[in-house]
Amino acid sequence: MRRNQNNWLIVILLLVAFSLWVDLSKTITIINPFDQSYLVNRDVDIKLGLDLRGGLQALLEADLPAETVVTEEEMDNARAILQNRANSLGVSEIVMQTAGNRRIVAEFPGISNPEEIVSALKQTALLEFVDMGNTPAPEGAVIKTDFGQEVAATPADPNAAPVAPEDVVYHTVLTGAGLSGATVTQDQLGQYQISFTLEPDAANIFAEYTTTHRGQYLAIVLDKHAISIPIINDPITGGQGVISGNFDYESAQQLAIQLRSGALPIPIKVVESRTVGATLGEESVRKSLVAGIIGLSVVILFMALYYRVPGVIADLALICYAIFSLMLFKLVPVVLTLPGIAGFILSIGMAVDANVLIFERMKEELRNGRTLRQAIDLGWSRAWPSIRDSNISTLITCAILFVLGSSFGASIVKGFAVTLALGVGVSLFTAIYVTRTFMHVLLDNTKLSDHPRWFGL
Repeated sequence: MRRNQNNWLIVILLLVAFSLWVDLSKTITIINPFDQSYLVNRDVDIKLGLDLRGGLQALLEADLPAETVVTEEEMDNARAILQNRANSLGVSEIVMQTAGNRRIVAEFPGISNPEEIVSALKQTALLEFVDMGNTPAPEGAVIKTDFGQEVAATPADPNAAPVAPEDVVYHTVLTGAGLSGATVTQDQLGQYQISFTLEPDAANIFAEYTTTHRGQYLAIVLDKHAISIPIINDPITGGQGVISGNFDYESAQQLAIQLRSGALPIPIKVVESRTVGATLGEESVRKSLVAGIIGLSVVILFMALYYRVPGVIADLALICYAIFSLMLFKLVPVVLTLPGIAGFILSIGMAVDANVLIFERMKEELRNGRTLRQAIDLGWSRAWPSIRDSNISTLITCAILFVLGSSFGASIVKGFAVTLALGVGVSLFTAIYVTRTFMHVLLDNTKLSDHPRWFGL
């Protein structure tokens, strides 16, 4: 028994040391001593949500008539593509959730260019390689194709963009769905272009078409606008090519991002967008930190005064609980919102609750004449059913809140559920192992008859 307790004490101390390392670090770097390569190189800085950091919040909606049915799969695919686009723009800690059957709630903490984000998100980015034979449409023209005619574009400025004859419908040889990658490069003159690679099946189609249509025009069409209409001089059999046009770096980069992410399965419009300032967030963080420190201090003081030595041991376990929880928040990582911080502060009470149950049971056993070692084990075993049931009930509630928050786009509800659930899990660990181990190590050799007041008796 004694050896087992010492083993657990070593494990706990190592875990505390590791947690403190993570808690006090902004990045974790572990280098391979043999070749100096990175084994681990990870950012573990605390991630703050929109309400604490400021940024952009946008409400997106399917841009289709009300009677048109939008499936759950289409909305999920649209959300995934939009999130990929936003990630490619370098925005971190994005929260993007479907809300109901036709809407997506998007949050972008810490951004300074909301117009660029909104513009990039709502583009459909339908890329087509279109057969124009020997009679091409004017470059820049708005055309019709036999692929997706229902989303045929109209020129943003009728005076600037030519329009192909209405009775001409061009054949789409290949769409952007066959792309496997797209990056921005420069030609020999320094002009920006998009280099692309094709999936094997698409590469075969492209190779066969360019082999049999030498000397003809193959238009590169984006959202029904012919952005480039080159002549096929030689077969393109390697599954690679370039999209040239009047690009600067920003427009080329945005197009490459859209092509890598794929075309949206349904058109999306921005119903509402608003910029959230960081001033309120900084004040909220400060007040939340003060509230957490006050709450933790009051709990520590109460436990020490009421339960004496066991209370002090519980306070040590509570400090371990706070250290472990912060480590998990940074490693998972958890994007902290104001409700999320509230969930963590609430979980402090949950952590103490288990110790209160154990200590009250232990005092009953001591009054019944048990030895201190027996009282510790019996107090824990008899309090365990109540601890287990109460924490399982809380975890079930957290799961329900998480599901509801995911279904209705309520990210603040999800943040509360996640931090509370993690806190409950850590509190169970500290109650089962940390508090019990500390008590055995420190009190097994203590004689109750010599120090009854140490235990509030």
